[in-house]
Amino acid sequence: MIVLRLSNLSSLRLTVTVTTVFGESHMASLLPMVPVHDLIVEFLNTVLSEDGRHEDLLESDEGVMLWFEKQGLTGIGVVDCTRVRGLAYEAKALREVVRHLLNQRKSGEAVDVNRLNRFLHAASYSVELMDSGEGALKSVRRYACTSTTQAVAPIALAAADLLANGDFRLLGKCEGDHCAMWFYDRTRAHRRRWCNMAICGNRQKIARFRSKLKG
Repeated sequence: MIVLRLSNLSSLRLTVTVTTVFGESHMASLLPMVPVHDLIVEFLNTVLSEDGRHEDLLESDEGVMLWFEKQGLTGIGVVDCTRVRGLAYEAKALREVVRHLLNQRKSGEAVDVNRLNRFLHAASYSVELMDSGEGALKSVRRYACTSTTQAVAPIALAAADLLANGDFRLLGKCEGDHCAMWFYDRTRAHRRRWCNMAICGNRQKIARFRSKLKG
């Protein structure tokens, strides 16, 4: 039995624990083998907007599974969730919860941890040791997937890790007009302002240039 809990120690300090029959251990060793903070940014950015048009990559169960596959999550057992119905509804619900909690964390408010704990409590997986060839060994997580909430458990785990351990000075929103994209700033100077300099950055520069001409 694995129980995961996000605890609100204060408005600026969160902790995540994984309780097993062996006691407590840090969650990071049990997360999917992908950059977890980038995973959450990609999750938030699954609503695409351009020229007033919107596309939700999680609009259907098939869309959610395709996104899982592109993020490398199918290698940890999520692929077995193809028979679960209602996956899109649960994935979108989790996305809004994560968005809300990240906004709370960035603004210094107390984080409503119970909203994410609902998803964390449903997580269930086993860890297997496998021979990956040529004498190399690797550990693989096999997630249970008997419900839609279990299906999105890897995302909830990654969100909990970001909320508890992420550097929120580096988590930002694009400053482009009408752009809702997020990013995790890994530039050397940590002065990133745009989701994509070639798109939103240039648009802002052009807008400022036109404004000066009119002035």
